[in-house]
Amino acid sequence: MAAAKKLVIYVLALFSSHLRLMAWRSIGKKAFQASFVTTYSYTCQGNGPFLFLDFSKFMPNFYLKNVALLPRSWSFNIKNFHASFSSLSNTMGQAPGLKVSRNEKQIRRQTRTEAPAKAPYAPLKQKISSKHSCEKIIDIFEGMTIVELAKATGYSISSLQDMLVNIGEKVDSEFDPLSIDIAELLTMELGVNFRRLISDEGAVFQHRPAVVTVMGHVDHGKTSLLDALRQTSIAAKEAGGITQHLGAFVINMPSGASITVLDTPGHAAFSAMRARGAAVTDIVVLVVAADDGVMPQTLEAMSHAREANVPIVVAINKCDVPAADPERVRVQLGAEGLLLEDLGGDVQVVEVSAKTRAGLDKLEEAILLQAEMMDLKARSDGPCQAYVVEARLDRGRGPLVTAIVKSGTLICGQYIVVGSEWGRIRFIRNMLGRATASGRPAMPVEIEGLKGLPMAGDDVIVVDSEERARMLSNGRKKKLEKDRLLKARRRIEIEDTSESAPSTSRIDLPIIVKADVQGTVQAVTDALKSLNSAQVYVDVLHVGVGPISQSDVDLAQACNAWIVGFNVRTPSNAITLSANQANIKIFIHRIIYRLLEDVGNFIVERAPGTDETQVSGEGEVLSIFELKGRSKSKGPDMKIAGCRILNGHFSKSSKWRVLRSGEIIFEGSCVSLKREKHDVDEVGGKGNECGLVLDNCNNYKVGDIIQCVENVKRKPKFVSSANGAVRIEC
Repeated sequence: MAAAKKLVIYVLALFSSHLRLMAWRSIGKKAFQASFVTTYSYTCQGNGPFLFLDFSKFMPNFYLKNVALLPRSWSFNIKNFHASFSSLSNTMGQAPGLKVSRNEKQIRRQTRTEAPAKAPYAPLKQKISSKHSCEKIIDIFEGMTIVELAKATGYSISSLQDMLVNIGEKVDSEFDPLSIDIAELLTMELGVNFRRLISDEGAVFQHRPAVVTVMGHVDHGKTSLLDALRQTSIAAKEAGGITQHLGAFVINMPSGASITVLDTPGHAAFSAMRARGAAVTDIVVLVVAADDGVMPQTLEAMSHAREANVPIVVAINKCDVPAADPERVRVQLGAEGLLLEDLGGDVQVVEVSAKTRAGLDKLEEAILLQAEMMDLKARSDGPCQAYVVEARLDRGRGPLVTAIVKSGTLICGQYIVVGSEWGRIRFIRNMLGRATASGRPAMPVEIEGLKGLPMAGDDVIVVDSEERARMLSNGRKKKLEKDRLLKARRRIEIEDTSESAPSTSRIDLPIIVKADVQGTVQAVTDALKSLNSAQVYVDVLHVGVGPISQSDVDLAQACNAWIVGFNVRTPSNAITLSANQANIKIFIHRIIYRLLEDVGNFIVERAPGTDETQVSGEGEVLSIFELKGRSKSKGPDMKIAGCRILNGHFSKSSKWRVLRSGEIIFEGSCVSLKREKHDVDEVGGKGNECGLVLDNCNNYKVGDIIQCVENVKRKPKFVSSANGAVRIEC
């Protein structure tokens, strides 16, 4: 009896597994659950009660006939199986029961007779989604949910939740709102570029003064015009008579209105400063000298204004000089696509003179009219937004930031994050140096209290706590370091690919740059990098704000670099002595074009130069003399070419060419050069005659041209254009 019981269990197990296998092979994509729905019991002769399974109630064409499974005394669980309507329709007209689909091919397993070949290990390639590209820029805002951030970045919700837990944020649901600072931390951790959006919904807007940026070519009288407006004399105090900083101040007009003015440099090296001025301004005053006309920096200022979508007011200055021609300036501006009012456009044009103060009232009227048409407003409540105009390092007060408030109110005691630096505001001063409790929209202020010196052009944001400020600052520093390493890696890859191509030798010139403010550091660095050429690569190792220190000299000595100081005080005698002992070159200048000229000439001296072939002399064969029957001691027979020098000079140690009908028939060296029966090393002067013997050349003809060729080193040339732009020509 026990053996029979085991046999029945084994048969049932095989049957149930085969039944489930056949059912799963027959199902479609969408299946429903079919269970053994009815249980009947009946009595067989002498065998006791049995279980009977009937499918006919739900599936009349899909059933099993009277299958006796187990005696009721045995406990047994039958699992459900799935079947789809498509599989049922396939069984119509067929014999009842489950059948194996004929479409499936049974593959016979092959028996191996040899050991499998060992394939080399290949790691799986990571699939990088295009959504995670570093070039992608997403918008983040206050109240953004995890779901919205995951959709924008392309990452999963669970990964964002894990990151929130790691930074100590409580996560209840993926639909909970996040602060804009936390959203920024997450996007920086993911390596996605972002843009902060501040909502103005429900804010109270008030009228604010206009922010005006004065732009134009160098020496067109921008600062002099501003001095005439505010009755000061700043232009007379500037080094070289040109502006080299980005200044911000408030001008109170005679009419009682006030405007915030940004004075930008006009030299070609300060292009980044002009771009920053155009990015934060409401109106651009384009100053053009009436005697000079439209110049390269004038066109650049126009392009900056167009990119920033800022209206332009043209001020034609120096109308009092004898060579002034305002009409020519109007024609030039119209030819550049500027639609002036005189030509039916909407750009106002005012003729002024900073020296005689003529036309200043009309310029004031034009600026205020343009501001009134723009209806400038800003919110005074809510989170503050400000823009860094300039940053400098003060010995007693530490890092100082000049910023213009764009919206909101900046208050003393707030925690702020500026670029990758953070701090707590200790003092807020206006442009007159007076302490104030707060900064209103369109107001230039000087902020004191940062832990480090930010970059000019960074945004100022206000955060709730010191912890949040530290977290944002550290996250931004990590991102900047990643970006820096990525750029360095790309530059190395480009250099590696360029090394395979044949090129001239190139040397690296490491430089350390120190300047008075952050903006000029960037301008000097960009100007020095513009001196890169095929022979010399200017590698800026370190930049900083402040005077040249002993640590700068030590770094230059370790890296074999030289130091450039712009608008900083002369280093002490001890630092100068240390630099001289270490053979370190130090350039100190207060005028940008003199600095670039000095550095450019030094680069030309250090450049390796290129090897070139130069014809030093040229002569014509007048007659040929043959020497025959010479003794063995004197050598074989030879031919002497009697020549007359047409230009240049002949040198015995140089290489020689013989040309016939413009084609080179011989190249070689000179064996003998004589002048009036005397052996000489060089013969010069047009019209002089000489005799020469070329090695292994015996096929001279009268009228051939003989050239003396020398290999020379050609150095690059430093070129400075009229607008101040510099370059190295190789």
